[in-house]
Amino acid sequence: MVTDVEWARIRRGLRFGQVFEGTVVNVPRPGAIGIFVDIGLSVGGFVDVLLLPERSEDWPAEGTVAEFEIWWADSRQQIRLKPSASRYLRHDFTDFVERFRPGWSSDVGHPRFGPG
Repeated sequence: MVTDVEWARIRRGLRFGQVFEGTVVNVPRPGAIGIFVDIGLSVGGFVDVLLLPERSEDWPAEGTVAEFEIWWADSRQQIRLKPSASRYLRHDFTDFVERFRPGWSSDVGHPRFGPG
């Protein structure tokens, strides 16, 4: 765990859509919560179940190396990610984004994160 000051410093350097190569390090409850990803920073990355395919068999397994994009980072010391590869995204990802994150395409490249 990093200090709040270190977390604030890390967050300042992050941008929506920024791509990291990461390794899936934990799939604690396939189909239930999501996956944890090591992207080489001192804080962990996490992909929420809502962004992943409905069938957990289609999720990247532990040890999978893939590209992940920054989806969100708020006061929690964790970087929310989305898989770059469409095969690791929910089948209706485009519709999902239109419903729940319609400004995603204009957010890419910007450091606008939640409070904290």
